[in-house]
Amino acid sequence: MTIQEISEQIVEEFSMFDEWLDKYEYLIETGKQMPAIAEEAKTPDNLIEGCQSRVWLDCRQEDGLLHFTADSDAVITKGIISLLIRVFDGQKPADIVAADLSFLDRIGLKDNLSPTRANGLVAMITKIKAYALAFLQKEENEQ
Repeated sequence: MTIQEISEQIVEEFSMFDEWLDKYEYLIETGKQMPAIAEEAKTPDNLIEGCQSRVWLDCRQEDGLLHFTADSDAVITKGIISLLIRVFDGQKPADIVAADLSFLDRIGLKDNLSPTRANGLVAMITKIKAYALAFLQKEENEQ
């Protein structure tokens, strides 16, 4: 599935809930279902700067696609990173760099996060796109 298709799927899922409390519950559940990051990947290099809680993000490239694993010590933050991983895992670096993330506005996430969590969301997106850009530049240098 493309980034856009996955984003649309997430918008549909969140539209089932009228109240933000229910959306938070759903977000927490998605975080609980996310495969855990390997303990040895919980390194300072994988720690995302700018998040109120601790968030680790690991990335590897396989067959031209990027694969992400993550974890957080806060349940809502873990739900947020799980959404981002769902969208970006198994995608090409160029597609990640160019991705339209308007689905985050459409589900109301940005409007319903505290300022510190909103900053954390931006930091997560920045880190994911930085990984993608680094792999993209590596691919271009190898050609």
